[in-house]
Amino acid sequence: MPQFDHVAIGEPIHRLINSRWPTIGVFDELADDESELRILFALEVLTSPRMNAPVGRLDYIPDGDIVTGETASIVMAAFVHCHKDGGRFNDGKLGAWYASLHVQTAIEETVHHLTRRLFLSEGGFPQQMQMRQLITTTRAPLIDLRNALATRPELFHLDDYRESRKFAAAVRWPFAEAGEPGLHYPSLRHHGGTNVCLFKPDAVALPLRQGDHYEYEWDPGGEIYVSKLTNIKRP
Repeated sequence: MPQFDHVAIGEPIHRLINSRWPTIGVFDELADDESELRILFALEVLTSPRMNAPVGRLDYIPDGDIVTGETASIVMAAFVHCHKDGGRFNDGKLGAWYASLHVQTAIEETVHHLTRRLFLSEGGFPQQMQMRQLITTTRAPLIDLRNALATRPELFHLDDYRESRKFAAAVRWPFAEAGEPGLHYPSLRHHGGTNVCLFKPDAVALPLRQGDHYEYEWDPGGEIYVSKLTNIKRP
């Protein structure tokens, strides 16, 4: 495996998800044996109202990487309920924990991707969503790609993810347990912002902390307005 510079993230990272998905899963406190957890998460995948994800995605998570405890289900969901088309640094085989070092960067990232998907969907616009801010940290040493826009421009094409996925697969998969835990890279949607992509559930520090709620509202033409919601009861 090639040698890369690594960086430790010492500050909070922020992820935004649709508020309809709760932060506490029904299996969070039911088991601490990994074999039992794999069965329970497989059951959750089969009965979830989210996108139908193959149970086989659990097989791509190495032994020892499944997380347990409070809010563990929401972390696991990012890996087994990933979009079938994948993202910049993952294909549809297995998801990843995408997050940003600043909430505004997370907003810009999610607005871009959600708007793009809505333009391609039959439902389209107008549309309204409420988003939940999840705050955590990671102690994993991440490959440092913050200056790679100039040195590895093929990884940062605006919409073509073929090269970035190829790169990610090469550092994530070759040795399973010895694979890299994730990447730290610049945001293309928020100038000056940076993101992380964590390849392993156990790279996400638990429990997650809930932050603010935001409302995304698209008008009939696809123009979006983002507002922070107040007086939201937190669990």
